[in-house]
Order: sequence, then C-alpha cells, then structure tokens
Amino acid sequence: MLNSYLTQIRMNLLLTLRNRVALFFSYIFPLIFFGIAGVNGGGGNGLQVVNIVLGLGVLGSGLFGVGMRAVQDREQNILRRFKVAPIGPGAIIVSGMVTSLVLQVPNIVFMVTLAHRFLGAPWPTQPVSLLIFVSLGLLAFASLGGIIAALVNSMQEGVLLTQLFYFPLLFLGGITFPIAAFPPWLQTVAQFIPSTYFTSGLQPILRGRETLFDNLASVGALALTATLGTLLAAKLFRWEKEEKLRPAAKLWLLAVLGPFIVLGAWQMHAKTNIAKEKVLSREVQRNRTALIRDARLFLGDGTVIDQGSVLIKDGKIAEIFTGPAPDAKSLRADAIEAAGKTLLPGLIDVHVHLGSPGLPITDPQAYQNPDATFDRELAAYLFSGVTAVKSAGDQLDMVLKHRATIASGEHLGAELFAVGPLFTTAGGHGTEYSQYIPESFRTNFDAQFVRLPKSADEARTQVNDLKQRGVDGIKAILEGGGGSAIFNRMDPAILRAISDAAHAAKLPIVTHTGNAQDVAEALGAGVDGIEHGAMRDRIPEAIFTKMKAMGVTYDPTLSVMEAMQAYVDGKTDLLDRSLVQQVVPRPWFAQVKDSLNSPGAQAARKAIGAYPFRLDLAKLNLAAAYRAGVTLVTGTDAGNPMVVHGPGVHRELQLWVEAGIPPAAALQGATYNAARLLRADQRIGLIRKGYDASLLLVDGNPLQDISATERVSTVFFKGERVDRSDLFNQK
Repeated sequence: MLNSYLTQIRMNLLLTLRNRVALFFSYIFPLIFFGIAGVNGGGGNGLQVVNIVLGLGVLGSGLFGVGMRAVQDREQNILRRFKVAPIGPGAIIVSGMVTSLVLQVPNIVFMVTLAHRFLGAPWPTQPVSLLIFVSLGLLAFASLGGIIAALVNSMQEGVLLTQLFYFPLLFLGGITFPIAAFPPWLQTVAQFIPSTYFTSGLQPILRGRETLFDNLASVGALALTATLGTLLAAKLFRWEKEEKLRPAAKLWLLAVLGPFIVLGAWQMHAKTNIAKEKVLSREVQRNRTALIRDARLFLGDGTVIDQGSVLIKDGKIAEIFTGPAPDAKSLRADAIEAAGKTLLPGLIDVHVHLGSPGLPITDPQAYQNPDATFDRELAAYLFSGVTAVKSAGDQLDMVLKHRATIASGEHLGAELFAVGPLFTTAGGHGTEYSQYIPESFRTNFDAQFVRLPKSADEARTQVNDLKQRGVDGIKAILEGGGGSAIFNRMDPAILRAISDAAHAAKLPIVTHTGNAQDVAEALGAGVDGIEHGAMRDRIPEAIFTKMKAMGVTYDPTLSVMEAMQAYVDGKTDLLDRSLVQQVVPRPWFAQVKDSLNSPGAQAARKAIGAYPFRLDLAKLNLAAAYRAGVTLVTGTDAGNPMVVHGPGVHRELQLWVEAGIPPAAALQGATYNAARLLRADQRIGLIRKGYDASLLLVDGNPLQDISATERVSTVFFKGERVDRSDLFNQK
C-alpha cells in the first residue's frame, strides 16, 4: 500500500513539474502579487506582504490546485483508468496534497527572501513553526478542495462552488483586508471563516512573537480539518462523473467546517481572537518605516538640532540625521515632510485622575461607564500629543486593566502608568471622595482607592502587596488642608515607613503636599517627588536646595490651581482653547454652563473658594525651584473641574513660561524629566536611537512660542502614525 502512495506521489510530481500552468500559478502568480503588495504595502512592512502572498498561495494551491485538478482528471476520464489499477482514492488525494505542499515550501523560502532583500523584512525567528503552520493551512484547505471535487459534477460547477468558498476565505479571513478594520458585526462573522485562524496564527509566527504552541486552537482546527477532510474526500471520491452521490452527502462539507463553527461560536462570547486581530493590525501599523524630514528637533534633554530627520522603523527610532534629509526611498521609508515644524518626544503628564471627566457636567454616561470614560480620556491624551500619563489616584483594578489593553495594542491611547491607591490616613485627604459613591459600593471603592496604614509594619505590607499587583509607583498624601477643608494629617513616621518600603520594592514614591511644612517633612521621609508643593505659602530656598541635592522632582500643577479659580468664579474661558474644543464632546459645553449655576455646583464652588490656594505664590515657588536646579516635571491634576484630559499639559507649559521658566526647560520637564520620574527614561522621553518612536510633531517653534505645542501636526505612538480623526471612534 505504501508503494502505491509513493508511486502516485512521484508520478504526480513529475506531471506537475511539466505543467507550465501549474508552475505559473505556483510561482509567477504569487510573484506578481508580491510586487503589487510590495508597492502598496511597503514602507518597511515586508512581513505583511509575506503574509498576504503566503495566504494567497495556500488558498489557491489548496482549493484550486487539489480540487480542480481532481475534477479535471475525472472529466478527462483519467481517473477512470486508475479505477482498475491497484490504487485507492487515498493515494490520489494524498499525492495531490503532497504535490501542492512540495511546490509551496520553496515558495515560502522564496517570498521570505524577497521580502528581506527588497522590503527590509527581518528573517523569521521561528522557521520551524512557520513551515509547519503553513503546511497545516495548505493541507486543511486542500482537503476542502478534495471534498468539493467529489461533490461537483463538472468543471463549471466546481469553479463556481470553489469560488463561493474562495472569496469569503480571501476577503473576510484577514488575508487581503485586516479584520480589525471591519465593522464589529463583520468581525464576529469573520470568526466563523477558516482562513481567519490561519492568518491570526501566521502573522505572529512570522514576526517571531509566537510559536505553534501559542496558537494551539488554530493549529488544532487546521489539523482536524485536514484529517477529517482527507478521510471524507476519500470516502466521497468518484472515479467517473457518472457515479452518483446521495444529496445528503453534501452535508459532509459542513461537518469538515465544524471546528471553525465551534471556534466562531466560542469567539462570539470570548472575543479573544477579535482582540488579537486588533493587536496584529496595530503591529502592522507600528512596523512601518517612516522618515520625518527636515524638522527642528528638540531631543528632550535640552539639545536642539535646527535641521534634522528621524527614521522610524519597527516602532523604534532607528536613526537620527542632521543637516539635509536623506532620500526616503533609499531607506525604504514613507516620507513625512516637516520643514518649518518641530519634532519633540511625546509629552508626559505625571498627574492625572481618569475616574473623573475633568468638567462639571450632568451627563450620567460620563460617570456610569468607567471603561468607556478611561478609553476616551486616554485617546484624548494621545490626540493632544501626550503619549504617556500617570494615574495618580484612581480605582486600581480599572487602571491596571486599561494599562494592559493600551500596552497590548488592543486599544489606542496614551501609555498608562499606575500609581495608587493613595496612601493617606483615616479622615485624611482622599477619603472624602467615597461620600459621593452609593453606600453599597463604598467598601469596594475604598479598597480600590485608598490605603490607611496605622503602623510601619502595615505600611510595608500594603506597599509590598501593591508591588505584587504590578503598580508603577506609590503616592502618599501629607496635607492637613485649610480653610473649610480640614483633614487629618498622616504621621510623618508612617510616611517614612511607606517611603522605605517603596524604595525596597524599587518603586518611586511621590507625595501630595499643601504647604512648605509638608514639603520639608516629605523630604525628611525620603520621597522621590513632590506633588503641588505649597499652594498657599512660599517654600524657603533651603528646602529647594535640599530637594536638588536629593534628586527629588517637583510637580507644581499650576493648571489645576488656575482651573479651580476659574471654577470658583464661574468662568469658562479655559474651555475656549482650540485643542479643548477638539477633544471635548460638543454637548458637554452647554452642560458645563448649566451646571455651574446649579445649586449643587454653587455650594461646591463656595467650598473650594474657602480653601486657601494662590496661583501667584505657586508660580513664585516654581521659579525658585528652577533657580535652585530642582528637576521639574509636568502634571496637571486633570480630572478636577475645568482641567480637561489631554490639552492640560499644554496649558501647564504656558503657565510655566509665564512664571519665568525658559521654554526649553519647560519642554524638558514634559519629556525627559517626566520619563525619569516614571523610571522609563531608558525608552521614552528622548529622541534617541533605540527609543520608542512616541513623538510629537508641531507647527512652529515652541522654543520661541510655547503655545506652538498645541498646534499638533502629527502624533506617533510606538512607531504608528496616529490617525487622530479616528481615535474617538474605536470600538
């Protein structure tokens, strides 16, 4: 029996190698598509071209190569001659599948080599997984072709039925169009398409991120389809067209598709493959190569290049050129003309609260759906050129969840750093917010939002627990309030224990302070950053000298003080800025004006007005910190009334310049210095070779006019040229 299989395979190979049509469709046809895909989808994204060409080859060789060859041989009475020979249907079917496989293996090598040579694609790091996976895909689709060949009665009928399968497999399975670009309902339909599981496994294997073992569902479905399909194709095999099949036999085709029907039904519930498709589509965008030409470069550490260009490749800064720009085509890159513009690292806001919309609005949807709120706010930051933010007090589970979706690429928004819950004391600042939460939810809210250590040991335990949860830092509150808002104040000894535990866990710790005494005691506790500083008195120069010596950062959050005064006065001028108008939903503006005059808002405005804070003193403290050489970082306290998520950093920079800070120093505070506080300065905050290509291109020169940062031209996030118009439409 084995000899009959080997003999048939050898004969089939020899005949196929003499068939010019078969060779054309096996090699020349994919080469044509390679050229088309390379021109339209190049830009350094050669692996995507390989994905398209291999998908076309597997579908074509599988469905048409095996199925149509069998139908043709039956119509020409070639199979009738084998009927009396000592050979079974299995040998004929297997020989066709093996022939297609043998033809495709060199095609894989050929296409990968072409992509590497002409499109700059890296060599696959998982060649064995790639070869096995493509082979499984080919065998699965070839088995479907074998069943179709058994069911049809003529070439015409065979071509029609094959194309009924081929086009959905081609266009809905991610081979030609990314599934993530489909509307949600069509993405769900795609989960029932067999080629979806081929492409969702092939792409990460090509990119070296996954192996066969990371795609067991796809591998299992393809292997099961190949096995069942081959067995059924042999069972339904017809030597001559006069042989009849029962009508019910056609239902066997549905049985072979069973694994994908089961997978599709599961994905309707789990949606894990839809999420994976989003990630894969995002990787395609981030792996493109682009050359930003002839911009003014602010590198982040104060260095300025008057004329320079930056090459982005595979999500990283690949090269920095000074002087006239090189030719983009020679670098296989898309050209982005930036003459007259300034390129700087993406801005960073180290103090935001994503649990509040930042406007006094009445729309319940802004508060009842925190997932949508977080997504929108992180999108607003990226829209505004802010590529990283630090949550400095939100519900922990929500922050960690959205940090993961942003990091994976499933959702597009500013990179999120998690610092919280807030360390405070019973009756301390931070505990008052739970009164606004329905009583049935308060216990859970408090567990997510605050920590109230009563001893040094308890403080250490709580810090270590948060370290295990994966937070990026610790925040403590050392303020007693003032005016009508008096809070219990944390024991500085407890703060010291929190600080020591944070450092032992290699976590940065920042402390919210309200006056000069708070700042002095926070420094005594050994913290890494001061938030707000003093909002109602001057900080002595000696304290700033100590801050400089200790390497402690200073985040003045001037924008929240300006916004609080505007809220108290009932003014909405801060909302008239262009960038604010672009990120805030239109209905909210009317709600703000209505809510400011509501009885509840008037009471809140009166209470905030009784709290002692002075923007003029805060500006003087910032200027003194700059003169002392303190490391300055930008935070907005966005989420408070009138501090809109996204544009806030731009206003913060303007207030810094008003306070006497040079624009270059202000920009450094919003880029490199902020990245240092986040312990991420080894990959963001600078325009430097090897760093993440998270960049902001603005019209004009912010080194001369700081308001130019608001004139956003283009935003890049991890190499992806962000489609800002679509950021708020993500599903």
